[in-house]
Amino acid sequence: MLKLLIKMIKAKKIAALLTGRGGSTLKNKNILPVCGRPLLYYPAMAARGSGYITDFYVSSDDDKILKLAGGFGYKMIKRPARLARPASQHITAIIHALDFMAGKDHLSPDILVVLLANSVTTKTRWIDECIRMILKDDTISAVVPVNLDLDHHPFRAKKINKDGFLDTFFKFGESEVSTNRQDLEESYFLCHNFWVLNLGRSVYARPGQQPWRFMGEKIKPYIVEECFDVHDQEDIKTSENWVKNNFK
Repeated sequence: MLKLLIKMIKAKKIAALLTGRGGSTLKNKNILPVCGRPLLYYPAMAARGSGYITDFYVSSDDDKILKLAGGFGYKMIKRPARLARPASQHITAIIHALDFMAGKDHLSPDILVVLLANSVTTKTRWIDECIRMILKDDTISAVVPVNLDLDHHPFRAKKINKDGFLDTFFKFGESEVSTNRQDLEESYFLCHNFWVLNLGRSVYARPGQQPWRFMGEKIKPYIVEECFDVHDQEDIKTSENWVKNNFK
């Protein structure tokens, strides 16, 4: 089994893509210090520690982000401003980066590990285990970290209707829905720390599941107890506590 896995690894081209915009409500959040190091250091080095990834890239419109990641061994891809707006979709940055890899380095990865620069909650072991899942089953379109969250179960969510009243997102009909969260079917939410994409069955085989259609149709979960990304200063403090507890 080990020999077969080694053969599969050698046959696959696996690249990492660190992504981060310069513009944010929290200025320079991707490079703010967390335990004495820039925030993006943690996802960048988690991928650098992988024994499967051979090529490393960073995509950003911000020169500071590019320079810092470049110092960690990432090839710099300057993202056009039109692809780095607040409303820009992640897939546009991914495709732009893949086009750069193909044109500049003649590299066409089979597997792409997309890292989000504003989350410290990424471990080398997690990345490697997700990659191995695809290496063992090529029908998987993506492997993504998720965490269990019953408090924010979709059955418990409400919207405001056109008349200004709370309403459900779903038409339950005559079905009774328990008010006890523990009675509901388990609800998992996508983490925004990293995603492992089997490109031939995800990005290059779209469309897939909504709303992250670039992940394809056969998405395997990798369950983690906790994940979060940074949006404000309080998240920086939470990130520092996570780093202290997870990186010795």
